[in-house]
Amino acid sequence: MSSPASSFPAERKVRRWYHEPWPWLLISGPFVAVVASLTSAWMAVTSDDGVVAQDYYKQGITINQRLARMAPAAAPPGAKITVGERGEVRVHIEGLVERPKNVRLMLAHPATAARAEVVILESGADGDFVGAIAKQTPGRWIVTL
Repeated sequence: MSSPASSFPAERKVRRWYHEPWPWLLISGPFVAVVASLTSAWMAVTSDDGVVAQDYYKQGITINQRLARMAPAAAPPGAKITVGERGEVRVHIEGLVERPKNVRLMLAHPATAARAEVVILESGADGDFVGAIAKQTPGRWIVTL
């Protein structure tokens, strides 16, 4: 059996929208974005970056003229590596200022570093560096001279 008091909904206290927290939470995001953009605009207007140099074009021309007067840099050393059928390795290096007594050649497999082979090449009579590798296996190798 229901009583007349329980058959009617209880009266709720009605709160205005500005007393609820959710509208303020939703309004705060766009408000913060507007304040940040106005602050950025104020900083851009009030600060003066200025020109780095008044005669930047003339300075660029002067730099280009200085670079043209400088001697061209020496070409970097280049090497040609030849491997014979029996494993003999011959390396011809061009552009060295001082010629070393020997050169280290390292052959490494890209997949495993354990398969790396190091060969010391001695200076030959014809100016090339000569040595021998243990075995030749086909595939891709990383060559470091």
